[in-house]
Amino acid sequence: MALRQLDETQVRTWTRAQKDAWWLANVFRGDMPQLTLRSGLTGFLLGGALAATGLYISAKTGITVGVGLTSVILAFAMFRILHGAGLAPDYTILENNCTQSIATAAGYVVTPLTSSLGAYMLVTGRIPEWWQMVAWMVVISMIGVLLAFPMKRRFINEEQLPFPEGRACGVVLDALYMGGAAAGMFKAKLLGATALVTGLYQMVVSDGWMKLIQLKILRLDAWAGLKEAWVFHERLDQYYYAAAAKGGLWIPKILGTDIRALGLRLTLDAAMLGVGGLMGIAVATSCLLGAFVNFVILAPLMIQAGDIAPRVAPGGALVPISRAEIVNQWSLWWGVTMMVVGSLVSLAARPELFTSAFKALRGKRQAGADVLADIEFPLWISAVGVPVFSVLGAWVTHAFFGVPWFMAFVSLPLIFVLTVICTNSMALTSWTPTGSLSKITQFTMGAIDRTNPANNLIPAGMTAEIAANAANLLSDIKPGYMLGAKPRQQAVGHVIGLFAGALACVPLYFLLFLPPDAGGVRHTATIVSEQFAMPAALQWKGVAEIITKGITSLPASAIVSVVVAAACAIAIEVAKIVTRGRFPLSAVSIGLGVILPPEATFAMWVGALVFWWAGRRNPVPGTRGHDFWVEGCEPICAGLISGAALVGIGNAIVNVLLA
Repeated sequence: MALRQLDETQVRTWTRAQKDAWWLANVFRGDMPQLTLRSGLTGFLLGGALAATGLYISAKTGITVGVGLTSVILAFAMFRILHGAGLAPDYTILENNCTQSIATAAGYVVTPLTSSLGAYMLVTGRIPEWWQMVAWMVVISMIGVLLAFPMKRRFINEEQLPFPEGRACGVVLDALYMGGAAAGMFKAKLLGATALVTGLYQMVVSDGWMKLIQLKILRLDAWAGLKEAWVFHERLDQYYYAAAAKGGLWIPKILGTDIRALGLRLTLDAAMLGVGGLMGIAVATSCLLGAFVNFVILAPLMIQAGDIAPRVAPGGALVPISRAEIVNQWSLWWGVTMMVVGSLVSLAARPELFTSAFKALRGKRQAGADVLADIEFPLWISAVGVPVFSVLGAWVTHAFFGVPWFMAFVSLPLIFVLTVICTNSMALTSWTPTGSLSKITQFTMGAIDRTNPANNLIPAGMTAEIAANAANLLSDIKPGYMLGAKPRQQAVGHVIGLFAGALACVPLYFLLFLPPDAGGVRHTATIVSEQFAMPAALQWKGVAEIITKGITSLPASAIVSVVVAAACAIAIEVAKIVTRGRFPLSAVSIGLGVILPPEATFAMWVGALVFWWAGRRNPVPGTRGHDFWVEGCEPICAGLISGAALVGIGNAIVNVLLA
């Protein structure tokens, strides 16, 4: 059955009752399996694995990578192969949609780990128990689910808003199951082959895997006298510096500072190539510009001026200048300013997001019987569940993080306002302005209490996660509506996804970012490292510290950089508005480039450049080059990311087991 939808006149003139009756008669697939045991289990496992890759990439870049289409392609290919081998019935289109809903919900729930929760631990030095983190994430995400389904009737059933990302997923599902199976298998093979090659490369550059293979499996230490495992260095310039140390070769410096201390390294990071391909050349170039200005120009000047200097650690040891020190001591402030001001100006330039959202909520009450009463998610569950889980959310925020009851409850009204704005933004643009909107909560809480950064971080994290969760879940409900899925089963699927993501990623978070020391003690100092820059957490931390300490606590040069960055961010975003998006730079992306390791930024730019150049060389649809580089861009990038991330996560586990 090809996709069917109402035309513009019907959307504008029909009542919701008429639209619901039409959908029930023409689209609803009531007799098709959807939330089955296998779709639930597949979604749970895929969701956990893909959420783990999302956590890995977000910790490196601060960018949340969508897993919806990846899960669709993987589930389609897996069951098509099993069906072809006679081992299982083929997956239905609604089972795949259910798997996608579970997997994407799993991906959304882990966002606080690399943003608000990460910032809380960095600021306070306190590590919550793992079960407290799981409970807090699940509780606040449940509020997002309970808010999403009542809004679904308005934004999807009645307004028929586009939700572009969700619609694209629905179109892909329809193409796979209604005539595009060959194209779907091609993309699946492309994803699988790329992930396999990338995983093998990542294994070669991983110390844990090489120790396991060379010393434990092949026993090269016993019969070949190998003293330590050979590892191919991901940082390619390391070979030059090793030769330089022996032969007295030239060591590049900028104003007397070794470029290695500035973080200017040449790294072949496969995951970052994939991230760059997904983000596009314009965003990647903006990130590269931010990195160049900060680490090539400003940081050497500030080191020479003494505003960035080696510091004395609590134990008395001298901490040398490094990329992390440059960011924490000075660059963080102007980078965060670029991101916050840029996102706020961009949001303010879209007043329709506010006006149309609240107009939609003020819609007229529908007359007549509800023909979908037995299919839709019951409104009484949301009516009861939202207050109950809101109180429960305030309680866990108070009990687990020490936020006063009053401040936890004060943040609750903001949840509903921000959720409506985020949902409307997602419906129109596939963009959720949670980064900028969360700062509203941070500054509101900061105005009430400036003494404790946790009091603005955790409530802001709660409002941001709920708003983003509701908006993103509605984007996932959209393809289900297009394909005739059962809303109640979609709701259950989303809840399954919340547990899949939280249970998979919280233990992984402790393994990757909070490993115990020799004495078995975990320290928050390990959260940010050369491998994992945690840019989103640093942004949240920077805003919290500005609220708490005030901008006057910064060095004079940092204050000047903040003012200049704010002015530049306004100018860049205004230029984008005036040129209707044709101006190529992004203030938010420039700020992100300041916080990211420049080697990662360069790798992302190379990835974006490759796919941009290949797209320009193969512009004609239907040709082999276009199918591979343009239509296959997302599967290739997903393969690069998932292959590198899963093997990288496995390397951390192997290191723990071999310790």
